[in-house]
Amino acid sequence: MAMAIKLSILLLFFLSSLIPTSFSLYEDQVGFMDWHQRYIGKVKHAVFHTQKAGRKRVVVSTEENVIASLDLRRGEIFWRHVLGSNDVVDKIDIALGKYVITLSSEGSILRAWNLPDGQMVWESFLSGSKSSKALLTVPANLKVDLDSPIFVYGGACLYAISSIDGEILWKKDFTTEGIDVHQLLLSDGSDVVHVVGVTDSSQFDTYDIDVRNGGLLKHASASFPGGIYGEILPISSDKFVALDASRSLLVLISIKDGQINLQQTQVSDLIHEASGNTAIIPSKLSGIFSISTDTFIAFIKVTNEGKLDVMEKVDKMVVVSDALPLSEGEQAFALVQHGDSKIHLSVRLVHDMSSNHLKETVKMDHDRGFVHKIFINNYVRTDRSHGFRALIVMEDHSLLLLQQGEIVWSREDGLASIIDVTTSELPVEKLGVSVSKVEHSLFEWLKGHMLKLKGTLMLATPDEIAEIQKIRLQSSEKSKMTRDHNGFRRLLIVLTRAGKLFALHTGDGRVVWSSLLQSLRKSDQCTHPTGLKLHQWQIPHHHALDNNPSVLVVGRCGPSLSASSAMSIVDAYTGKELHNMGPLHSTVQVISLPFSDSTEQQLHLLIDADKRAHLYPRTPEAAEIFQRESENVYWYSVEAEVGILRGYGVKSSCNLEVPDEYCFETRNLWSIVFPSESEKIIATVTRKANEVVHTQAKVIAEEDVMYKYISKNILFVATVSPKASGPIGSATPDESLLVVHLVDTVTGRILHRMSHSGAQGPVHAVLSENWVVYHYFNLRAHRYEISVIEIYDQSRAENKDVLKLIVGKHNLTAPVSSYSRPEVSTKSQSYFFTHSVKAISVTSTAKGITSKHLLIGTIGDKVLALDKRFVDPRRSLNPTQAEKEEGLLPLTDTLPIIPQSYVTHAFKVEGLRGIETVPAKLESTTLVFAYGVDLFFTRLAPSRTYDSLTEDFNYALLLLTIVALVVAIFVTWVLSERKDLQDKWR
Repeated sequence: MAMAIKLSILLLFFLSSLIPTSFSLYEDQVGFMDWHQRYIGKVKHAVFHTQKAGRKRVVVSTEENVIASLDLRRGEIFWRHVLGSNDVVDKIDIALGKYVITLSSEGSILRAWNLPDGQMVWESFLSGSKSSKALLTVPANLKVDLDSPIFVYGGACLYAISSIDGEILWKKDFTTEGIDVHQLLLSDGSDVVHVVGVTDSSQFDTYDIDVRNGGLLKHASASFPGGIYGEILPISSDKFVALDASRSLLVLISIKDGQINLQQTQVSDLIHEASGNTAIIPSKLSGIFSISTDTFIAFIKVTNEGKLDVMEKVDKMVVVSDALPLSEGEQAFALVQHGDSKIHLSVRLVHDMSSNHLKETVKMDHDRGFVHKIFINNYVRTDRSHGFRALIVMEDHSLLLLQQGEIVWSREDGLASIIDVTTSELPVEKLGVSVSKVEHSLFEWLKGHMLKLKGTLMLATPDEIAEIQKIRLQSSEKSKMTRDHNGFRRLLIVLTRAGKLFALHTGDGRVVWSSLLQSLRKSDQCTHPTGLKLHQWQIPHHHALDNNPSVLVVGRCGPSLSASSAMSIVDAYTGKELHNMGPLHSTVQVISLPFSDSTEQQLHLLIDADKRAHLYPRTPEAAEIFQRESENVYWYSVEAEVGILRGYGVKSSCNLEVPDEYCFETRNLWSIVFPSESEKIIATVTRKANEVVHTQAKVIAEEDVMYKYISKNILFVATVSPKASGPIGSATPDESLLVVHLVDTVTGRILHRMSHSGAQGPVHAVLSENWVVYHYFNLRAHRYEISVIEIYDQSRAENKDVLKLIVGKHNLTAPVSSYSRPEVSTKSQSYFFTHSVKAISVTSTAKGITSKHLLIGTIGDKVLALDKRFVDPRRSLNPTQAEKEEGLLPLTDTLPIIPQSYVTHAFKVEGLRGIETVPAKLESTTLVFAYGVDLFFTRLAPSRTYDSLTEDFNYALLLLTIVALVVAIFVTWVLSERKDLQDKWR
């Protein structure tokens, strides 16, 4: 028996060594509970690099301020750089065949990046005297003293910059001329830079500048009394075309022998069907320009004699590319049109538009919308003829490469511009239905278990570790399209800036469905659609399987608050648009009410620009519910521009010419005015509506009890002095003042107010339960700080008598009313923090029992999990023994940053904008979704997984261990019995 016990202990010790005890992840666990996706955003500039041997690539810049090099074969990212939100990319090009040149920040920053690996070679700062249009010209075959200059116009100055090291060779200031430069031209083989623009919109000017020293060689001007609309478009090196301010005259500008000749032509004489909405399309074609009208696009040729001939008219939805040089004096361009689920692509020669050099039809998903931009590139086929590839930017911001009538690859880069996120449960798995079944042969089964055993014993090679991870992903149930009992599998429904909805599976991040909403597409009624908000619309009970959950999308048809709005209701399981409405009244605020009708549709209020409240769904049942509960419906508005907070309630039905029983007038209940000369609102934060608080009581040291002030109506408001409202350093410490307020949004009472002298924003904050944590910059200490405020209810502090609790003579269960003036007390503390912050969130769990962690999006685009105990306001330098037993940490002036606490591991969420947390059904776990240009999802257990085994727990090994123990016990028992028998016979 002793041998059996020893063997059992050894096996148990071996088993316990296999159970991970660290909070951090092993190398082969990354990707098992999380996923990371990289995007670039909507492409606005593209330059192909397909010369010579090596990798074929296209360099792009996007609306998300991303510069990236993409593989032309597969669309993968070779390298990528995400610039700051204020560093907008103006132009890109390739110099010397090896440098990517980017001009950004309104022509004030010029950079060169190494083409193969994306490393920055040099950077030049161009300080202009005033803001102006940014222009970039990279000559193809120009060398001035071997410096290979690049010509840049920005800040009303013209620069010649060496492409070798970024040194400024010369500078020409145009501030005194007062010219608004439109074009910067340099002909092949010429040593003159042509600067073309207008002065006060009434005079056309051209300057000839010597490329060697920046000297002025020639200046010519001509009066242009009507002014111009849009930009001056070059037709050739000496011909330009523009529209007058009334958009009724076409002006052809010819330069010959230093003299400027203006030739005016009525648009109606040239194009009889043209209307007043005529515009010149900025596509650069040699000797040809195109004009768009309300119904079509016309191509007009400029002859050598200066005559204008209409060559062809095409549909208005056609997109035109820039000219692509094929050979000496020959150019091609592309026309693309989106038809019925098809793209019609044709490539034509500039000098022979009558025939199609290439014509292809490609099948296209209608959910991608219309074509927005096209960039073309050519290659030489085996028969020495020209082939073409087209890079297409779609309405939903996706990117596609077309070649030989097929879609070579596509990228869903609309996911780089997420503006709102919600979640949806997956369907319930029906009994007897197997959603996914993976069959393996015996050899594959044995091979998999041998690999797992080698990984457990840490004997696996890197390739075997990757194979183990692949097997785990395939064998796990995380990618099923049904609910799991832990609540890990869900749908993340995201709304992008393009007005497209995506449903992402939390298991592996794949796109389950996508839908380009009709209500948020550009039309005659909705000219500039933008997404506004995403809300849960219908959440049916899990037993009611006949109805799918649905979401509500509210958009706006213009940039102003008074623009009309549009609505869509979308099935959360299929992405089908069930209903859309628009254009409707304006919408400045969307409020989800805590009421639902018999079909479990949630009631919503849409507040318009006239402060009227519109009820949805527009049904008699919803109106009856709302009118019954209207006395308890309150909301607030924040007018940050004028520094006013207002609280509202429902007054009566709207008094309109056409009666509307679902429209309600509002009454102004309270207002808080922050004096504009002393305070400016820079941040407001409120609690999540679905947050669960486990208990109101908080037991502190020495068995004392404090009661949290729990209210869903608390609003955190941060204001700064006007001089400190700019970027950090815009004001001195004596001029800076940060004031934070906790406001009750029902009564307008300021529950607490705190000042931070010498501090300024930006302020990022999160409000949860009875506490708020906010981040700001301390000018006096030259460091970032994080402060915490906890608010407690003093009116319940005296209810500690056990006898009163027994007989029920206490007010702990009495209803809390926002009308009564609360007796509150606060505790606060401030700590230094190392990093700047982009976003702050907090973990949320199903019952609110698990301890909280702050999720901090750092300036390095990572997400840090910080235990809430580190920002406890009760921390002291020398905590008592009772406080130590409570878990109170000793006070330090700086918050620690533990490398293992980064939720994103080694990944970066480039361009991080937001962090969403969703409670799982398992109390210990919260789901975390961080989004920006990249997407990242993971599961987080702030207090460890105390209520479950980990998903990678080796049940097979446990079973083998139990069997081995039973066999060992039986064998040793038999041997022991035999030995005892032999001893007795002696």
